[in-house]
This record gives sequence, C-alpha cells and structure tokens, in this order.
Amino acid sequence: MSKDYYKILGVDKGASQDDIKKAFRKLAHEYHPDKQHGNEEKFKEINEAYQVLGDAGKRAKYDQFGSAFEHGQAGGGFGGFEGFRDFSGFADGFNINMDDLGDMFGGFGDMFGFGGNGQGRARSRRGSDIEVSVAIDFKEAVFGAEKEISLAKHAQCAHCHGNGIEPGAKIETCKTCGGKGRVTKTQRTIFGQMQVQTTCPDCGGEGKTYSEKCKKCSGIGTVRETVDIKVKIPAGIDDGQSIRLAGQGEAGAKGGQAGDLYLSVRVKKHEKFERQGYDILSKEHIGFGLAALGGKIEAETIDGPLTMKIPEGTQSGTVFKLKGKGVNKLNGYGRGDQLVEVIVKTPTKLSRKEREYLEGLRDFEK
Repeated sequence: MSKDYYKILGVDKGASQDDIKKAFRKLAHEYHPDKQHGNEEKFKEINEAYQVLGDAGKRAKYDQFGSAFEHGQAGGGFGGFEGFRDFSGFADGFNINMDDLGDMFGGFGDMFGFGGNGQGRARSRRGSDIEVSVAIDFKEAVFGAEKEISLAKHAQCAHCHGNGIEPGAKIETCKTCGGKGRVTKTQRTIFGQMQVQTTCPDCGGEGKTYSEKCKKCSGIGTVRETVDIKVKIPAGIDDGQSIRLAGQGEAGAKGGQAGDLYLSVRVKKHEKFERQGYDILSKEHIGFGLAALGGKIEAETIDGPLTMKIPEGTQSGTVFKLKGKGVNKLNGYGRGDQLVEVIVKTPTKLSRKEREYLEGLRDFEK
C-alpha cells in the first residue's frame, strides 16, 4: 500500500518547504525514540517522508509518479523505495541533514557531530539559578531597604580564575583530536551506518590538555563557599514577590556564565497596619462623646503620628482617607493612601454621673 507522505507530515500538497520543515521538526521532536513516549517506527516513517518532501527534486518526482514512486513502476522502475539510488545514498543508510534537526533534542545535532564546522569544543556550562527567601519588616517593604544575605553556593575558583588549570601548568594541544575537541568514528544507529563525532575522551572536548589540574577546585573551575551579598529591596515590594539578581547564582563550570539569584520576599505582619495594594489599612478607636461632638485625634501612620479631624456625629465604621500616606508605588511615582476606619467605643463601666447623663440622653432620643 502506498504511503501518503503529505499525510504523514500533516501538511497540504501545496505546503511550502518551510512548512514541511516545521512539520517535520515538530513530529520528530514528539516521536523521537529517546523521548519518554517516543516511537521508533513512527520516527522512521516521519524521517522517510521528510527525506522526500524536504528535497525539492525528490518531491517533484513523488508528486509526478504518485504511488508508483514507492513501488518502482515509473520510468522503467526504480527498484523500489529502498533501492531508489537518486536519494544520494539513501539506500545505504539514512542521510540526515542535522541542520534541519537543529536544537530540537537539546543538542541532538552535536551528538552526531554535525554542528557547524564539526570542531565542537566542550561548551562552558551555565551555572544553576538559586532561589532563597528573605524576610523584611512592613516598613522596609513600604520604603525599601538594603539587606545583606549570606548563602552557600558554587563560586568561581579564585586560584585558577575558573579555567580549572593549575597556574603554571603546561598546556598542549590534544594529540587525540588535534585540538578539535571531537573524534570521528563509525557507529550503527537507528538510521543505519553513520560516521559520527563524539567528544574527545582525552580532553573532554576542550581541544587541549594540561599537566596539572587546579589544586583548589580539582579542575572544575568552581568551589563551594559562603558569600555575603548586599541586596537593595525596592520600595513598594509586596509579600511573595521576587527580585532577580543577574549573575549572582551558581558559577558556571569551566568559566561558564553564572546563573541568577532569585530572592523571594516575605513581608512580616504589622500589629497596626495591613496592606491592600498600595493602600494601608488601619483602625482608630474613639470615645462616644468625641464621635458625637467631633474633635481631633492622633492617628498612627507609617510616617509617624498625624492629627486627624473627627467630624461631629461620626458613626462607628466610618473610613477616613489620608492621601499619600500609603505604600510607595513599585517602580513608579507617588504613594497610595492610608484608609483609617474609626471604631466608636461603647462604655462598659459607668460612674453614677455618667449613667445619669446617658439616661437623660436616652430619654431625649425618645
């Protein structure tokens, strides 16, 4: 039964070469045998379809002869698909353009040694990111602060400056790979016999050897140590938000780029204030007489005490706004407001005079 290569790749017959390549990359990534849910047979079928449709000349022949293309019935016969010699050696094993695979499998092309000029030296590895938690006070979150934190991490070795070589050691070009960092050998793969390049076992892909590894880091380029880092906490940061410090994470091996440090901020609760966005919520308790007759009180704010006017007849639960007395706006200008809820206290222990006064007031309200 003939195979519909367009259907296998999930593209229309009028699809462009770019569309075909994109479809192949997506499916190859999904069905690659090294993947957890990969499918070797499906992967071979996808590759077979791409070998035809991905080449303009082969695609034209496939479009012209249709099913006869596979069964060798056109033009005197091609000897079947496996014997179709116009595939530039396809019958002797898969010819894979590793540039088409690119980075789909996390360096799959490099695994077979088809990366650029083939002289793939060992890559410096980026250091890992670190996430730590830092606790700050409510006021520090409002106005910002500078904190110093200590953390244990892999830092660049100061003795060898991260290259892993003992200072003064003799450095030579690797004799095994000739400085290329890779060696070539014939390997049997799911695609058939292939010449593949692998990392040089003697130099680890660096292309050079040296007489002595760094004594302090054993050639890794990093050492474990505790470092102190000063951190500027921006004004207005809220509980649960993070600060990214680029390059302050784990140092990369062999002089690789350092990772990042992420500070997860935890804001301690305040006994008086609560935060709502950039506003601060608080409560003030006043007496019954002050609520009825009006007057002034000292309201507590994050900036310190502030005189606040209480109008006569103020009801319990009334909220007053103190403009600009809230939280500094993160990465912006200005501040939020403070919202002060007034709670009218009902007296519980009354003197005889107070009771007589309130009884007269109660009779008046009737």
